[in-house]
Amino acid sequence: MELRSEAELKRMQFKLLKTLVYRLYSFSNFYHDRMVAHGVHPDDITKLTDVGKLPYMVKSDLRDNYPDRIFTATPEELVRYHVSSGTTGKPTVVGYTKNDLENWTESLARALSSCGVGRGDVVQVAYGYGLFTGGLGLHYGAERIGATVVPASVGNTERQLELIQDLRVTTICCTPSYLMHIGETAKKLGISIKDDTRLRTAILGAEPWSDQMRERIEAEMGIKAYNIYGTSELSGPMFTECTEQDGIHMWSDLALVEIISPDTGQPVPDGEQGEMVVTILQKEALPIIRYRTGDITSIDHAPCACGRTHPRIARLAGRVDDMLIIRGINVFPSQVEHTLLSIPEVSGHFMIEVDRAGALDNMLVKVELNPEAFSDKINDILDIRRRVGHTLKNMLNVSVDVEISEPGSLPRFEGKAKRVIDRREL
Repeated sequence: MELRSEAELKRMQFKLLKTLVYRLYSFSNFYHDRMVAHGVHPDDITKLTDVGKLPYMVKSDLRDNYPDRIFTATPEELVRYHVSSGTTGKPTVVGYTKNDLENWTESLARALSSCGVGRGDVVQVAYGYGLFTGGLGLHYGAERIGATVVPASVGNTERQLELIQDLRVTTICCTPSYLMHIGETAKKLGISIKDDTRLRTAILGAEPWSDQMRERIEAEMGIKAYNIYGTSELSGPMFTECTEQDGIHMWSDLALVEIISPDTGQPVPDGEQGEMVVTILQKEALPIIRYRTGDITSIDHAPCACGRTHPRIARLAGRVDDMLIIRGINVFPSQVEHTLLSIPEVSGHFMIEVDRAGALDNMLVKVELNPEAFSDKINDILDIRRRVGHTLKNMLNVSVDVEISEPGSLPRFEGKAKRVIDRREL
């Protein structure tokens, strides 16, 4: 499957899409009504690009139909629920049939294999278990490929380190900020991740992170860091980079990916950034057609150097909905991280606080220094602050205030990092 030609994959995608559209037009009140209102019938889908004739699905559709009004599986066919950690309104409830779980497991088994993980590896899953989708998806994917799983979940960092050493863990799955926290804790305990453990691979996601953070993790810890992508609506984390680390493989038999202009909704060329829209082609319990993820990325359909032929998406540049508009300028938190990690004295920990004084926005970036860069000499700190402010202004095209924090003073996150506090009343 991973080596099929692009033509074969597209023929397969069209057949799966056509079947899915007919099924939902016939058996889903939600999709039937949407298609009728949009003036489209299953017979209008005569080629793969006709997916653009179908209406979009957005996050609010899932919340407005809480908990299960979009489900097309019967209660007897459901084998599991997961619930997203929504911060506003109702959460998103995702149901799974046996086949849904099988496809999720298959997707992550392929993904982990493409990262070089397999039989003989010990995989510590430090994502949350339970209603959150992260832990269980990787757990089953790792077991499928013959790896041994340590279901550590999040928290209790010293215990995590003990498990890594005692159980000879080779792969860890967690958020990038939590892996950095594990690394800091190891240093305090006199443990070298590089020399005192067998860790060689990290599967990192659930929050924005940059290539600069990857370089720092790989240099300081001596492990390869791979990006993973997924959302609860799509099933959970499903897709990763391969050993080439040149984009995330999106398995064509499971997902049909479009990149569109967030403003016009029109498709953009390969290599150009836009909003990712995903159709999950074999989902049974909670069908997903043209879901606007809000994630900004680009797509590459050229075969990967690893030999796999499925298209790859680039590292996410940000999100449509977490984009900050500061005095008319679009700012993504991932841009801030990218910029800060280019400054040697700065650690990977930062916070963004946005306020409004009258009609003007003010953005404060709190930056934590590396221990070796922190000084009690006020001129040294002022010099670093000036350089950070100047670099951020050049990269973001907007002036920001900078506050220098001492090492270990900013919040640490065991789950998804929350780096933005927006106090404006917009």
